Amino acid sequence: MKTEVENLEPTRVKLTVETPYEEIAPAIDKAYREVASQINIPGFRKGKAPKQIIDQRVGRGLVLEQAVNEVLPQLYRDAVTEQNLAVLSQPTIDVTEIPNATGELGGNLIFTAEVDVRPEIVFPDLSDVELSVDNASVSDDDVEEKLTELRQRFGSLVGVDRAIQDGDFVTIDLKAEIDGEEIDSVSGVSYEVGSGSMLEGMDEALIGAEANEEKSFTTKLLGGEHAGEEASCTITATAVKERDLPEADDEFAELASEFDTIDELREDLRVQAEKDAASAQALAARDKLLDHLRETVEFPLPEGVIDAEIAEHLAQEGKDADDEHGKEIRPDIENALRDQLLLDALAEKHEVGVEQNELIEFMMMTAQQYGIDPNQFFSGAAESGQIPAFMAEIRRNKSLIAALKEVTVKDEDGNELDLSAFLGNDDASEESAESAESAESADSADSAEETDEK
Repeated sequence: MKTEVENLEPTRVKLTVETPYEEIAPAIDKAYREVASQINIPGFRKGKAPKQIIDQRVGRGLVLEQAVNEVLPQLYRDAVTEQNLAVLSQPTIDVTEIPNATGELGGNLIFTAEVDVRPEIVFPDLSDVELSVDNASVSDDDVEEKLTELRQRFGSLVGVDRAIQDGDFVTIDLKAEIDGEEIDSVSGVSYEVGSGSMLEGMDEALIGAEANEEKSFTTKLLGGEHAGEEASCTITATAVKERDLPEADDEFAELASEFDTIDELREDLRVQAEKDAASAQALAARDKLLDHLRETVEFPLPEGVIDAEIAEHLAQEGKDADDEHGKEIRPDIENALRDQLLLDALAEKHEVGVEQNELIEFMMMTAQQYGIDPNQFFSGAAESGQIPAFMAEIRRNKSLIAALKEVTVKDEDGNELDLSAFLGNDDASEESAESAESAESADSADSAEETDEK
């Protein structure tokens, strides 16, 4: 197989592939067998008609077309690999020549493929880059906040007969309407007031309300076929509970930890808070490095890919291809694509890979974040083909960690920071940290619910 690449634009190429008859002969033979098994020819058993008879009855062109359709996808993938192209879209393929259609052996299969590719991205030398992050200070309030979080995990929920307050747990009935027509409703849903995990405006409507008092608010819907549309909502809290926390004393320290006294537990929580503060510095440095790369690395974007994403977005919302909303979302799509291309190229530069255990841990955290059974989440992701996207996300996060080793990071006081403990940890990504935090919050609520039930 011979391949040749012609650069049409900085982000689009024309790939020409030439394959001799001998390499596709097995596919042609297979196509003859399949056609023979599908037709009845007098004088021959089904599937036993010779090639010459098939050529006379159905034509050699039909057989060649079937053979070409079978081999062409793999030939295209092999050519992309051979030319080391980072393709970004589906190719437009044109078959310009097929093997001899007269029945004689020989000839070539030649086709071209035009496709959007990642542009060449050149990174600057990062050894002279200096990033500044906040100091990693830990106060007594930070320690008490961690102690409160721990107490919440061992707390219980008790019913209260008062107006709803921030932090209460309520059971709600919720209904949404657009132009007087009900478009969605839920009943008996548990919600932590102030968490902001559902609809904007819902917390404000709940705080101050009594149990079984109906409240109304207006909000923009976040998902479904009416995503982005404004809806009138009514909400009723059918039950109100508050957290009853255990006292922060030696007895609690023995219950919640390996320590005998509350002072020892507080000291351990201070050490944890200091580690979290140092980890936050690493995350902040990573984000600042990304901002630096956004500002200093320039490259063209493939307009065809952007147009395709906008068209898909509009189609999902049931809007016409020329809808004005397309102009509104273009900047966001361009920025997201620019980051993806930048980080993919950075990952290649640093030869970043993804291990199986990293993928499993990422998916476990994601499943916990959304409250989904891990096994169900794994199978659903595999069936929907999301695994490659997850791996790409992990690889992009790791690419920034790898690049961070090249820069100098200092705190506000000018002290150079040693981030080696975090740079070697591939989980030092914002997504992983957020997933872990969400999972911990979910565990806290579950523990409280379970204690309440007992």
